[in-house]
Parts: sequence; C-alpha cells; structure tokens
Amino acid sequence: MFLVEGNKIICELFNSNFKVKEILSTDPQKLDRTDIPITHISENELKKISFLKTPKDSVAVCYLAEEESWADKKIQLVLDGIQDPGNLGTIIRLADWFGIEQIICSEDTVDVYNPKVIQATMGSFTRVNLVYTDLVEYLSKTENINIGTDMDGENIYTFEKPEKINLILGNEGNGMRPETEKLLQKCITIPRFGKSQSTESLNVSMAAGIILGQLFSK
Repeated sequence: MFLVEGNKIICELFNSNFKVKEILSTDPQKLDRTDIPITHISENELKKISFLKTPKDSVAVCYLAEEESWADKKIQLVLDGIQDPGNLGTIIRLADWFGIEQIICSEDTVDVYNPKVIQATMGSFTRVNLVYTDLVEYLSKTENINIGTDMDGENIYTFEKPEKINLILGNEGNGMRPETEKLLQKCITIPRFGKSQSTESLNVSMAAGIILGQLFSK
C-alpha cells in the first residue's frame, strides 16, 4: 500500500483505477464520501503520520496498482536512473500535461510510490502508467525511435520529429548509462543562448519540459 496526502490529490483517486482502503482526515465532511471508511483525527495525529513538513488536511491509504500488460505508445518518456523524487513527480506531471500515457523506467529509477513523488505529481500519477523494466532489453526491441540528449546533438528547434518516439532522459548527475547510449538512434540538444555559455546543464525535468514543448509545437 502507499499514502496520498491532501484532499486535492485524494479527490483525483476517486476518478481513477486506484482503490482507497481508508482515509484519515482532520475534516472528514470536506471529502463527503460514504463509500470509503474515513477516520476523524486531530491535527497532532496528522503530524505524526504525515511525510510533509506542513501536513495537509487528510491522508489516504491506497492499494498499489496491479501490474498489467503494456505495449509501446507513439510518444513515450524513458527514464534511465532518475533518482530525485521531485524530478520524477514533475516529469509525470509533464507527461500528463502533454497527454503522454506511459513512462518506461529503468529498474533503479526512484519508486513512483515514494511519498515525495506522489506529492510532486499533484495527482497526475493516476493518469500516467509507469513501467519498470530492463532498459537495455527494452530499447533494443522497441519499434519507437530512441532519442537522447547530447551537447553535440541536433538542435531541438530544427529537429524533425519522428512519428514514434522514445525520449530518453538520463540520471541527474551522470546522464544515461553507456549501454543505453549505444541504443540511441538520434541525439538532440537544447542550444544555449546565454552570452557566457557557462551553465553546464539543465535540471532533467526542466529539460524534459522544453523538449516536449518543442516536439508538440510541430
């Protein structure tokens, strides 16, 4: 099971396939549900069970999603060792915004059920399917074009978008693994416009947002 905090995100669960076991709330009337057990708790009790520095009104205890069979989608994000929960949550939120239904993750990518990831998605985890798998095996079999980022890659602003894409994003500090890099068919880069040209890199979720914005503009 996993926890979801805050009424706003908890309400997203009611329109999803996730099953809620119970809710602990400081103000049960706000949720207005009779089909789920809701326990009234104090602010102090909420602080004890919350993962947040400033706890929100409620905590829901939910069942993990059942593993289902999956197939390639036309545009997918592929994550190679993303470690920061905030980055993963933001990337899931971005995927939801752009209508990307599936994210393929390496087995060492941070767990989607990490409370910080769930919080950062702002409910988007209910609409984006995450698959954890052996990336090398997957990338060598997929029919999608494997695209990665590289400082010497093709300019994102002139890049011609293939019909079926795997956009691969690497680890925050080390980038993608050499064995993943070998399976790239195209490389793209976000050109720098700053005069000093001294910023080494962009945050991975920020880079994902810029690339997706450009890919969808075509």
